[in-house]
Amino acid sequence: MEKIRLTQFSHGGGCGCKIAPAVLADMLAGMPPGLMPADLLVGTETADDAAVYRLNDRQAVVATTDFFTPIVDDPYDFGRIAATNALSDVYAMGGTPIMALAVVGMPLDKLPSGVIARILEGGAAVCREAGIPIAGGHSIDVLEPIYGLVGIGVVDPARVRTNAGARAGDVLVLTKPLGVGILSAGLKKGLLSEAGYDEMLRWTTTLNRVGARLAEIDEVHAVTDVTGFGLAGHLLEMCRGAGLGATVRFDDLPLIAEAVQLVRDGVATGASGRNWASYGEAVDMPAGAEEWQRKLVTDPQTSGGLLIACAPEAAEQVLAAVREIQGNEARVIGAMEAGPARLALR
Repeated sequence: MEKIRLTQFSHGGGCGCKIAPAVLADMLAGMPPGLMPADLLVGTETADDAAVYRLNDRQAVVATTDFFTPIVDDPYDFGRIAATNALSDVYAMGGTPIMALAVVGMPLDKLPSGVIARILEGGAAVCREAGIPIAGGHSIDVLEPIYGLVGIGVVDPARVRTNAGARAGDVLVLTKPLGVGILSAGLKKGLLSEAGYDEMLRWTTTLNRVGARLAEIDEVHAVTDVTGFGLAGHLLEMCRGAGLGATVRFDDLPLIAEAVQLVRDGVATGASGRNWASYGEAVDMPAGAEEWQRKLVTDPQTSGGLLIACAPEAAEQVLAAVREIQGNEARVIGAMEAGPARLALR
């Protein structure tokens, strides 16, 4: 039997298939204002990661959904990556997931039921790791494989962390290295090594569970996760939400080594270019910067890390929390500063 390659059915994989920021803004511009009850603590105002609705003085519900087309060929790995990515938005708000619903769209005339079952098994494995059930969902027959979750979590209303609370002088911490989109492009071109695939899988299936701990640190002022709009795009959302600028030191960015090699050789996603076209005018690159550097900061991250703005004195506590809970090293990459909502790369 012919081996199924999931990526052959998708025009763009993972968070790289997100609609470009500028196009999305145009689509949403004509939406009439919706209801904004007082208990809706986080809605659509600052393009945050999830909605938060207060139930009482001690409890709020965090609700989000995320799904995409395959970023890898292995169905089990695809399910794991998509589920990890979907739950990230709950963690980014400072929440703890309590259950999930599956979002499933499959081309039933092209994919055997056993392949689809493996995708679902991969998602269920991640939910078990997160300690939550998949309590239901919805499935349809479509042209491209789509899988993801509706993530439901809880958080203390006083501990919600949004992408809009950064303060001037805060340092910026990134919890995962950049380059996942480039690795996925290399995979589709047959250029990714086995070690590179293992590295991609490692980061895309690492749950951002440290987010719940970060919510307990008063000096953590803002959190978002870095996904389809790339580091630069999600940091600009943080800048606009706070009315501040940001500076990032390129040499301090955590980068996946094989991704750097691939992007220097010209491998990148189409989403990277669409991201730059959407927001590049708000990014100041250093004199002499090379194109590969721009492609790294705009690279769409599938199941990327958390981007954290915290007071300088809390940075070591944040780094230690990532080390303790997730077992990896985070990195201080820059700072928030007074000024227009722009990003300066140094």
